[in-house]
Amino acid sequence: MTNIEFRKITWDNFIQCIELQVTDEQRQFISSNQHALAEAYVAQDEGQVIIAFAIYKEETLVGFISMYYDDGSGNFEYSSYGIFKMMIDKRYQGLGYGREAVAKAIEYFRTFPRGAAKVAELTYKPDNIAAKRIYDSLGFVQTGKMLECGEVHAELVL
Repeated sequence: MTNIEFRKITWDNFIQCIELQVTDEQRQFISSNQHALAEAYVAQDEGQVIIAFAIYKEETLVGFISMYYDDGSGNFEYSSYGIFKMMIDKRYQGLGYGREAVAKAIEYFRTFPRGAAKVAELTYKPDNIAAKRIYDSLGFVQTGKMLECGEVHAELVL
């Protein structure tokens, strides 16, 4: 059981969410939280399901996660949940919160909150060793697919 909590993004924590930052070295791997929230807004208007949460450790906002649900009629051959983006603010890295957050996302997916799904999936840049280590440790397996943007695709059977 994890001590990380996903909380809804509201007017009370919105600014804090978009101000979270990764280290300078990590910026090459991830877009801004503001960008991810804008994607969620646009996707909603197009009937896609994107779920974004603030990540808290007790009462401290430590990160952000953006996930999706695809019922199989979209870009994929079968129903799936996925992680678009997960980040832990640079002030709270190295404490295990990233791994806890991904584990919490898997727990969330296994409740099938938006519908049934076969797998959880995600992508990451091959040179993002820290992300790969977390995903591998939680059972994600590379599928051999490489996205046009150069990211590796990995899945976990739900």
